[in-house]
Amino acid sequence: MTRRRAVALMVLVTLLWSIAGVVTRHLDAARSFEVTFWRSLFNALALAIGLTVLRGPGLWSGLLRSGRVLWASSFCWAVMFTAFMVALTLTTVANVLVTMAIGPMMTALFSRIFLGQRLPLRTWLAILVAGAGIVWMFGAEAGNGASLLGSLVACAVPLAGAANWTLLQRVGESGADAPDMLPAVLIGSVISALVTLPLAWPLQASAHDLRLLALLGTVQLALPCMLLVRLTRELPAAEIALLALLEVLFGVAWAWLGAGERLSASVVMGGTLVLGALIANQALAVSRAWSGGGVKNRGA
Repeated sequence: MTRRRAVALMVLVTLLWSIAGVVTRHLDAARSFEVTFWRSLFNALALAIGLTVLRGPGLWSGLLRSGRVLWASSFCWAVMFTAFMVALTLTTVANVLVTMAIGPMMTALFSRIFLGQRLPLRTWLAILVAGAGIVWMFGAEAGNGASLLGSLVACAVPLAGAANWTLLQRVGESGADAPDMLPAVLIGSVISALVTLPLAWPLQASAHDLRLLALLGTVQLALPCMLLVRLTRELPAAEIALLALLEVLFGVAWAWLGAGERLSASVVMGGTLVLGALIANQALAVSRAWSGGGVKNRGA
C-alpha cells in the first residue's frame, strides 16, 4: 500500500466515525441505552462475519482459549462503545467529540505512568493546555446538569481508550508471541450489548431507527475499526493520531449541517485549546518521525 493511499483510507476512517452524532439525532424512538444496545449488537454481528472471513473458523476456538489480556482489552472496548453513545444522548456532538479529543494526551500520560516511557516537554505542555480547555468547557456547563453529565460520561471514552492503547502497546512489545487482539473488538461489542439490554428494555426502536442503528454498527464502527488495524502497519502512530483529529471537525460539521446543532462559546474556546494543543504536539511528532527516517515515535 502506498503512503498516499494509507492517508486517504485514514481520512475515510475518520469520516465514517464522524457520522455517529448526526445519525443519532435522526432517531425516532430509540434513546440512551437502547441506542447503545442496537449499535453494539449490529457491530458485533458485522465483526463476527468480517473476522470469520479474515481469520477462518479457527477464530471461535481461539476465543475459548483467550487469556486475561484479551478480556481486559475487550472490557475497555465495551466501555468506549457504551459511554460514547450514552454521552451523545445527553449532550451535543461537539461536547462529546472535544472531550474525546484528549485521548492522545491521556494515552501519553498512561504510557508514562504504566510503561515508564519518557514524555517530551511539548507533550507535557499539550496535556496542560488540553486539560485547561476541558476545564473551561466543563465550568461553563456547570449550570446545565444534563449537558455536564453527558460530558462527564464522554470522559470515560478517552480514559478507557488510553488504558486500551497502553495495554495493546505492552502486548505489541512481545513481538511474534503477541496474541491476536482484533477479536477483543468483537467481544467488547458483545459485552456492551449484553450490559445495556436490561437497561434498554422495553425496546422501542422503530424500523426507521433500526436501519440507522444498523448503519452505525456496521459502516460507522465495524468497518473503520478493521481498516484502522490494517493502517497501523502502514502509518506512524503519531501520524494516525493527528489524522484521527479530523473526526472532531467532521463530526461537528455533520451535526451543524444535518441536525442544526450550534456551537456554544465555551465549546469553541475549550475546543480551540484542546485541538490546538493536540495538533501542535502531533505535528511536531510527525515532523520528528519524518526527520528520523520515518521511525515511529512510540513516546509521542
